[in-house]
Amino acid sequence: MDRDEKYMKLALEQAKSAYDINEVPVGAVVVFDNRIIGKGFNKRESENSPLSHAEIEAILEAAKELKSWRLENCELFVTLEPCIMCSGAIIQSRIERVVFGARDPKAGAVKSLYELLEDSRLNHRVIVEEGVMAESCSEILTTFFREIRSGQKPKCRDGAKPLN
Repeated sequence: MDRDEKYMKLALEQAKSAYDINEVPVGAVVVFDNRIIGKGFNKRESENSPLSHAEIEAILEAAKELKSWRLENCELFVTLEPCIMCSGAIIQSRIERVVFGARDPKAGAVKSLYELLEDSRLNHRVIVEEGVMAESCSEILTTFFREIRSGQKPKCRDGAKPLN
């Protein structure tokens, strides 16, 4: 198993944690010096926060670990292509490299709809690697939404779980 797959598997474990609590199953880990310094999964429903995306959760934990908002020389592994908000956080935190699994044709801001992380007009550009374990990353999302549509999982406003 190569290094990118190793860390993507750990991001997938985070996605499974989200799945287990009926959150949209997206997971992320931040790696610095070959060790995980931040991890996160979607918690928008459980936290009642539009900001609680997997990437943001992982970035916040990594910044606390390094005691710095600058995550230079760090890599972010995430199961789903980051959105505009998360791409902004990646740029602002100076993450060096992003590896993602599945594309997000409706909200992806790295390759699908925009290419924010590689935009030469911005003060920081990020190395991007896509498609690592894409099938596994896509499958957990497909299964989750299939279960919601079939009534196997509770539904709420955005397709995740109701809290009460």
